[in-house]
Amino acid sequence: MAFQTSIPVRFGDEDRAGVVYFPRFLHFFHCALEDFFSFAGHPYREVLEIDRVGWPAVHADVDFLRPLRFGDVFEIDVWVQRVGNKSATFGYRGRIRGEDHDVAKAAITVACVQLDDFRPIPIPEKYREILERHTAAPAS
Repeated sequence: MAFQTSIPVRFGDEDRAGVVYFPRFLHFFHCALEDFFSFAGHPYREVLEIDRVGWPAVHADVDFLRPLRFGDVFEIDVWVQRVGNKSATFGYRGRIRGEDHDVAKAAITVACVQLDDFRPIPIPEKYREILERHTAAPAS
């Protein structure tokens, strides 16, 4: 089952060409990851500060397909493409609310680390269960 969240595009997200500046997409996808954890009952701040578990990105593949502009609402589907022992790959698909075509797609691999020393750790069981429940990609 994929999770979906929405992010309004702000004036400051655009570049001089009047479209969302490409690094902002990575920021939007990370915001969607935070929302994913909150939706699953584990607010991201608590994941970081109480459990001391971090999820730094270690690899990203992004396809930019259409422009996204100030005033658009970016709807992002999030699902888990792969769950490993110490890492996972999240899939992202973003569309403009009310439109059928994709704006951007990404696959971002994150490592699971202990924040006290940034060493990789096996994904804790409570997070593994969440990840494994969200492995179905959204319908096209």
